[in-house]
Amino acid sequence: MDLADFLGRLSRRRLAAIVRGRSADAALHTVLTLVEEGVDLIEVSLNTDDACGVIAKAARSAGQDAFIGAGTVVTRDDLLRAQDAGAAWVVTPVVGEGVTAAVEQRLPVLAGALTPTEAAAAMAVGATAVKLFPASLGGPAYLRALKDPFPDLPVVPVGGVDAQAVPEYFAAGALAIGVGSPLVGDAARGGDLDGLRLRARRFRAVCQGEEPAA
Repeated sequence: MDLADFLGRLSRRRLAAIVRGRSADAALHTVLTLVEEGVDLIEVSLNTDDACGVIAKAARSAGQDAFIGAGTVVTRDDLLRAQDAGAAWVVTPVVGEGVTAAVEQRLPVLAGALTPTEAAAAMAVGATAVKLFPASLGGPAYLRALKDPFPDLPVVPVGGVDAQAVPEYFAAGALAIGVGSPLVGDAARGGDLDGLRLRARRFRAVCQGEEPAA
């Protein structure tokens, strides 16, 4: 995927879902349910059971309707396995091998960072955007402070971002938000897919600045 195309989609959708679970089947059903609800940027964490199998099946099933990515990409081997499975983008917890390997392979990569030094290092090695993690540690106020010296820094807060906080993060300068358990709930563990659909609709609405349906 072209890096500019990815950033454009990320800035329009403003929502990336994070799927992590112990059951490969449940994780796959979760991904496909999100796609059905219009959430088309989805990261499958590599610490999910048979994560690469989930990515491959989801990418085939979703086709052009979604961009399936891989998360928790730490090493070069992680990156290559995810790419072979069909991951269209990757997310890392740190600035390290996973980031540099993604840049070499021209895959969009959200590089995990918290401090100004880490964020600058991520962009210096070619990250597409910074995954601010854990965002809940400082909240929107911290993001606003981080953006002061880096106004053009593309930042995606991840970690503890619930629907109520979304407008505050966007007001503080977030490009998009990444959401795991507040969106996915127990679905990736074999839980309630109807509840997942409702949460997906709510997050999509708030990310587009709309009033969620009752």
